[in-house]
Amino acid sequence: MADAQDLRLKTADELKEQLIGLRKEAFNLRFQKASGQLENTAQVRRVRRDIARIKTILGERRRPAKPVAAKAAAKPAPAQSEAAAAKPAARKPAKRKKAS
Repeated sequence: MADAQDLRLKTADELKEQLIGLRKEAFNLRFQKASGQLENTAQVRRVRRDIARIKTILGERRRPAKPVAAKAAAKPAPAQSEAAAAKPAARKPAKRKKAS
């Protein structure tokens, strides 16, 4: 299993090569599963997650990281009018019992 910290130390080219190898391995595992020759079914899950890990890291490198504080400051809180703030919330009507 590839550790995310180890993967972050690799270059984009190394990650792409590893991704190609993992896709080939996933392809072979699917064929083994279909033919009933797959002994360790956990390999499929491990390979699938390793592929996702590499894709995530490559995606993070493609787009610039946005600071979280700037994101929150960009969206102002919705302002309530004074009348709406003073008005109590509407209540649901009570359920009536059916006459039997």
